[in-house]
Amino acid sequence: MIELEDLTVAFDDVTAVADVDLRIDRGEFVTVVGPSGCGKTTLLRAIGGLQTPTSGGVRIDERSPSIAQDAGDIGFVFQQHTLLPWKSALENVTFLREMAGESPDREDARALLDSMGLEGFEDARPRALSGGMKQRVAIARALHLGADVLLMDEPFGELDELTRDELGVELRSLWRRERKTVVFVTHSVPEAVFLGDRCVVMGDRPGRIEAVFDVELPEPRDAAVFGSRPFQERVAAVRRTLHENHD
Repeated sequence: MIELEDLTVAFDDVTAVADVDLRIDRGEFVTVVGPSGCGKTTLLRAIGGLQTPTSGGVRIDERSPSIAQDAGDIGFVFQQHTLLPWKSALENVTFLREMAGESPDREDARALLDSMGLEGFEDARPRALSGGMKQRVAIARALHLGADVLLMDEPFGELDELTRDELGVELRSLWRRERKTVVFVTHSVPEAVFLGDRCVVMGDRPGRIEAVFDVELPEPRDAAVFGSRPFQERVAAVRRTLHENHD
């Protein structure tokens, strides 16, 4: 469980995030959407222990983020894939466990790559992979670490719309199997609605939570959901809230 209580993060005279209270249950997929500069990434960094709160706090299973991170219980996936160019896809997946002093499970790493649609690309270097394939490797790497919490900062932001949709379907399917606790930051309202059990809407800086939407859509979610009426209605509701709280 992730608990944020009265979380505020300020940089000099700029307050990025203010007075955030949020509880995320174990195994829940929560998306965060809001205008540029509203503090979404700062919020995610504070959850992951990469940013120290100015006031308030974050607890992950009753521990501080730094302790959870040291225990290998937090995995990160960023907009930039950060793959090592001299290593193969398989070696990139196992790298974080090796750095943590743990023995990698190459069969598990291969299975993760297969589940992400990368069967046959285990030995390929990043330069031979498309943008979507690189992000698939980055997601597999985070999962192979064995972390209970997965923090994702616009991982599909640089991809074309079709590839984003495909990866969204794959990620949601993978989450249903693994049941990690996921916090996913995005600028895309449709992406936030499709992926999340709940969608958190932030307003303009200083970033505050303006609304939290429960997303109830048929499972398993596949590409057909994008054209459904319930999906479109939820997207419209989130967009209305964004516009109402945007100066």
